[in-house]
Amino acid sequence: MEVEITAKNLETYKNGELPLVVDLWATWCGPCKMVGPIISELAKEYDGKIVVGKCDVEENDDVAIDFGVRNIPTILFFKGGKLVDKFVGAASKDVLDAKFKALL
Repeated sequence: MEVEITAKNLETYKNGELPLVVDLWATWCGPCKMVGPIISELAKEYDGKIVVGKCDVEENDDVAIDFGVRNIPTILFFKGGKLVDKFVGAASKDVLDAKFKALL
């Protein structure tokens, strides 16, 4: 399941039953355009097991500030309401898939 993450709904998804992966991105970010489709593919593959959220940092800079995000793409991994992992930069599907599997 892929959802839009904002400052208003982050806590709800973060504290939900399923683990949460949040992709922090911006429209002008080249590496984000490479990672975005991979994240969307993984969202489909892990549907029902992991909630995947996209957070545009231009519209939700407070989310980026709260997690100390200085570079994008940054991918945040939450389990049990807590941040358990963070990945900064572009990555292959294999690398990101391993991070998703680690949440289960």
